[in-house]
Amino acid sequence: MVSLQSKTVWMKRHQCPCGDWKCFLTCDRDTDEGNMGSQLIKNDSGPIETMVAPYVGMVFKSDDEAFEYYGNFARKNGFSIRKERSRLSPQLGVYKRDFVCYRSGFAPARKKQTGEHQRDRKSMRCGCDAKMYLSKEVVDGVSQWFVVQFSNVHNHELLEDDQVRLLPAYRKIHEADQERILLLSKAGFPIHRIVKVLELEKGIQGGQLSFLERDVRNFLQNRKKAVQENDALLNEKRENDIVDLLEACRANKEADPYFVYDVTVDENDTVENVAWSFGDSVHAYDMFGDVVYFDSTYRSMAYGMLFGAWFGIDNHGRLLFFGSVLLQDETPQSFSWSLQAFLRFMKGRYPQTIITDIDPGLREAIQSEMPNTKHVISLHNVLPKISSWFSLPLGPRFTEFKYEFEELCHLENTDEFEFRWNQMVSHFGINMDKHTSLLFSLRMCWAQPFVKGCFLAQMDCPSYRKSLDVFLKGIVKTQTCLRGFLEQTGLLSNYKMQSHDETQYMLLKTSLPIEEHARGVLTPFAFDLLQQEMILAMKYAASEMANGSYLVQHFKKVDGERLVIWIPEDEQIHCSCKEFESTGILCRHALRVLLFKNYFQLPSKYLLNRWRQGSSLFCYNGQSNIKMKDEWCQQFDSLTGTLFSEAMLTKERSEFVHRELTKELTRLVSQVRDMPAVDEVVTDVTLSPTNAL
Repeated sequence: MVSLQSKTVWMKRHQCPCGDWKCFLTCDRDTDEGNMGSQLIKNDSGPIETMVAPYVGMVFKSDDEAFEYYGNFARKNGFSIRKERSRLSPQLGVYKRDFVCYRSGFAPARKKQTGEHQRDRKSMRCGCDAKMYLSKEVVDGVSQWFVVQFSNVHNHELLEDDQVRLLPAYRKIHEADQERILLLSKAGFPIHRIVKVLELEKGIQGGQLSFLERDVRNFLQNRKKAVQENDALLNEKRENDIVDLLEACRANKEADPYFVYDVTVDENDTVENVAWSFGDSVHAYDMFGDVVYFDSTYRSMAYGMLFGAWFGIDNHGRLLFFGSVLLQDETPQSFSWSLQAFLRFMKGRYPQTIITDIDPGLREAIQSEMPNTKHVISLHNVLPKISSWFSLPLGPRFTEFKYEFEELCHLENTDEFEFRWNQMVSHFGINMDKHTSLLFSLRMCWAQPFVKGCFLAQMDCPSYRKSLDVFLKGIVKTQTCLRGFLEQTGLLSNYKMQSHDETQYMLLKTSLPIEEHARGVLTPFAFDLLQQEMILAMKYAASEMANGSYLVQHFKKVDGERLVIWIPEDEQIHCSCKEFESTGILCRHALRVLLFKNYFQLPSKYLLNRWRQGSSLFCYNGQSNIKMKDEWCQQFDSLTGTLFSEAMLTKERSEFVHRELTKELTRLVSQVRDMPAVDEVVTDVTLSPTNAL
């Protein structure tokens, strides 16, 4: 029923940042296993969805797919299944599979030893004939599995939904719950209390977990036995893996003199912490190290280590890897060492902003080691925790609380924020809640009135967070040894191996001179952001005030006006929305004033170097291609316009053009895709870290 994972599992940390070891954090971005467990609970209490029954001739890509389908069908129909016989052949391997009802066949008679007392447990098997037999065939070189026999006739009663979930096949303790069970057991909780705590944390009724109390007992007994048997092996594996990791670090140092790493050991010369960064990463940080995202989401139960990584964003909006660290614990001292190591790697250059998750220990380390760096906790890391913290104590009032909290997050005045905060916590009676106190103590890091204007370079947007999550999951899901982290992060840091689309064409949409000027300076990523603001600027009106400032307001909205201060002597422009200070891209309000002032080019100071084409990690030849692309783009528009005008005259012409154009365009697309994706001059560029030193 409950199997132990033999591989090294890296999973998201579930210990709540409030510091209370009894507080367990479950949020929307939990592990896949946790999500599956929650889904099973939801399925248990929800209506049964109809599902097509297997039939003779039904085709599956693999026998595993067939087993999964039949298993889902069985669960929805009140029984479970098991694998019965399989047959092998030298040519096809396994070519027949038999899946049967869990009550198929009869239990063999047991022989009792003389004088031995055994429990006379009644067998569940009763000769049920429900089954699904499969046969493998190779069709056009592709293996397929066909249903050759199917019967859904049972000689026993089928179970209701609230009973079928208790069958052994469906009782699972997923990894997130395993970690919590082990933590509570270590703290001395009895098994029945562990089950009660899990039910309360998940907000479900008693007896609705996807496993039983005896499954928890068996899990703890098996884990205790496994730990006793494998503790020495795990320690040996950990030591061997760390030695292997350090050897790989030394090998990388010999191959790349700009590769850097650091390590700490305790009084017994046992390795505690390891950090590393690659030469390409150091070079990238020299260009784009103004904002850093530090992620410390994942830890390993087997190694007892935390995996942390520093990331950035380049001028094309791509994820950059700056460095990694493996820590023995999550104390402020360990975090301080990791930050010290990172700054040594980056030659003492501090970032303007560092973005992290909620972690008071990490917050303390940042204040100590990076006193002049602005610490920001992204709202994407705050909002998912709100449900875990307040949904249970607030009950049906949580929906109202969540709405008010999200409204509070986007206020712009600090005094108004604190006033509304006090009103909110008093209204919901959560003044003394530990999580309320934690959030308020960290308000300088996450609340918008306090972080507005901090330079984040688009690293707080959902698309960046998504690419970061995909990368981290890709690493931790495949790594069973520490050296794998070094190898995977090495691939990400090698920017020469990644795909590049710097030369993509940037289409003009407003015909404004400042748009054409910006296109020749900014990368496609930055230009697209600025272009969107230019388009929106057309919907705003600017009213000059007596002191030379401007009020900029949307032509339809009566509220939301912005104050724009214009200093002509220094060509300085400041908007109360602080979009430029946050992203490095001028906002629609400032652009509206510059258009009002008849500007044909943006002042150079508002085209930041970090967003310019010349700041790329690779040579950028987009500027030389713009004129050529404009010419053939106009020629293309002219030809297609003439073609469609002529084609629309008759139905025969239209059908002919549609048929022939589709064939020709398909041929051209196929031919173009076979050509190199980048020009040779870009492909041949080698990144030399000496340029950054």
